[in-house]
Amino acid sequence: MIDGGTPKKKTDFIKAMKNIPLEPENIKLVVITDGHPDHIGSARDIKEVTKAKIAMHRLDKDCLESGKWKERIRQGGISNKLFGRVVAWFSGEIPSAEVELVVEDDGLSLKEYGVSGRIVYTPGHTMGSVSVLLDSGEAFVGDLAMNKLPLRFGPGLPTVAEDRVKVKESWRKLLELGVTTVYPAHGKPFSAEVIKKALK
Repeated sequence: MIDGGTPKKKTDFIKAMKNIPLEPENIKLVVITDGHPDHIGSARDIKEVTKAKIAMHRLDKDCLESGKWKERIRQGGISNKLFGRVVAWFSGEIPSAEVELVVEDDGLSLKEYGVSGRIVYTPGHTMGSVSVLLDSGEAFVGDLAMNKLPLRFGPGLPTVAEDRVKVKESWRKLLELGVTTVYPAHGKPFSAEVIKKALK
């Protein structure tokens, strides 16, 4: 599973699992793409229901383990600071949870979990952002890209980022690794060609 969603979504998660249908215990790993509240909010609840391990990059794991997201969400330029205040106000308190699988800068293979792909370190949106790149070329990039109002009018690079230079570096890395289809955390999937054009 990728990301833990916004806070207080345990009931929605259980309903969604019944609709798939899939037993929650079939989920063995939850990969969290960054330490912001919309990604970690229900992580502890999902962990309790599934008994899955949580994987996060070492630079963002404190957001979930010790509540550092409140500081981290305001990192970056003025748009980040304003965005951070709004998100913090809406999020309230987020239950902490242990991160059992700490992702380092060299990433992590997912073959042990039955997935043909890997976690790739892709800093920029936050300094501990990661993406999940499947061998098929599909990439689940969290907030390294966006495609939904009010964040963007169409597909492209993120409007909120701690380091915009690193966002572009991370995208060049993913493109070199063969990404073809982008699945952002916010909005519908789109072709990697959009990102190629944005980087020119």
